[in-house]
Amino acid sequence: MERLFKLTQHGTTLTKEFSAGFISYITVVYIIIVNATILAAAGIPLEAGIIATILTSFLGCLIIGFWSNTPILLIPGMGLNAMFTYTIVQSGGFTWQEALAMVFVTGLIFIVIAFTPIAKVITSSIPNSLKEAITIGIGILLILIGFDNAGIITDSEHTLLAIGDLSSPQAITTFIGLIITVLLFVKNIPGNLLLSILITSLLSIWFGGATFEGISLTIPSLQEYIGVFGQLSWAQAGNLVFWLTSISFAMVIVFENIGLIHGHSKLLNRYDGIKKSLQATAISVLSSGILGTSPTVASVESAAGITAGGRTGLTSIVTGLFFLVSILFIPVIKIVPASAVSPILILIGVLMLQNIVHISIDDLTESLPALLIIVLIPLTYSIADGMAIGFVLYPLLKLLMGKGREVHPALYLIALLFVSNFVIQYAF
Repeated sequence: MERLFKLTQHGTTLTKEFSAGFISYITVVYIIIVNATILAAAGIPLEAGIIATILTSFLGCLIIGFWSNTPILLIPGMGLNAMFTYTIVQSGGFTWQEALAMVFVTGLIFIVIAFTPIAKVITSSIPNSLKEAITIGIGILLILIGFDNAGIITDSEHTLLAIGDLSSPQAITTFIGLIITVLLFVKNIPGNLLLSILITSLLSIWFGGATFEGISLTIPSLQEYIGVFGQLSWAQAGNLVFWLTSISFAMVIVFENIGLIHGHSKLLNRYDGIKKSLQATAISVLSSGILGTSPTVASVESAAGITAGGRTGLTSIVTGLFFLVSILFIPVIKIVPASAVSPILILIGVLMLQNIVHISIDDLTESLPALLIIVLIPLTYSIADGMAIGFVLYPLLKLLMGKGREVHPALYLIALLFVSNFVIQYAF
């Protein structure tokens, strides 16, 4: 273990890595049911979607853990699964088999970028103000997700968001759990986030916000999944829209992962694994199409494991192994309520907001695009869309202010690609 993951060098231990891996798993395990449900709307059978999500998450976590030695989780991404189902299949008129072929194509494009100097050119072209903004925007998104999961914030017909039922068991449990989580974290109690999950879960059951119906072991049928594995269809490969949609999909995946990986590296205070993390993510996206699901991303919730003390790829591998074991315990997954995870997401989001001090407010050509990214990531509920506005506005403002030479040439191309992505989405 020491030779593989350099635990001592990274200031961690087997116990810390295992605990962080388990916390990461508890934080992201919701993706199994949620992703499968969204894929089902595209026509993929629910149980096959569950197995595909589990296997893809297992493989993705192992790839990035061994290849980049970073505690980042690769799981099917929220937003990307919606794009897969609602944009490509339902609106675009493609079958889910053809959509899986598009996922495979995006993986190939991502691999070309990640394993060539293109990746370094892209990352070096992004100014620090935008990089910091992505981290902060993701932090606010985490806070929003945390409150939304607890029912404290809800959708509204008259306003963008509204306050939910603060007297509900979920809301009460989340507020109490947040206080407990902060106290445990500030006092640096060993296994603080894991303790928070356990205590808040018990509180949720006590207040009636969750139920415990016992533990059961079930072995899912693989018959349906066999009909999904490797079922890529190239029937539309001669259609220009097929390739335009694939390129658009690839853009969203590449830039969203660049933003996420930088944000996690910032939180980890370690940048040596960025290149290999991108490469691992690219391979994982390619495998997603083969395994039968929408593309993976460097999950936002990876921050939970990092905050819990995860410092190496062993954290990701432990999480991946838990994903594999969970194929036998789907009913058990539902025991941990959302209100037990919400306080952790809120705390992590608050910690990520601290990076706002690194953005210079005096220069509007730097601060305005950054601030728009910060605001639009949570408002659009999309990291890629929030990034796009800032990445287009930044070079445009610099040009208008006569500071065009301050912009890396690659950033102009990136801005044009984002604009073309919007055109493709709305034109086709």
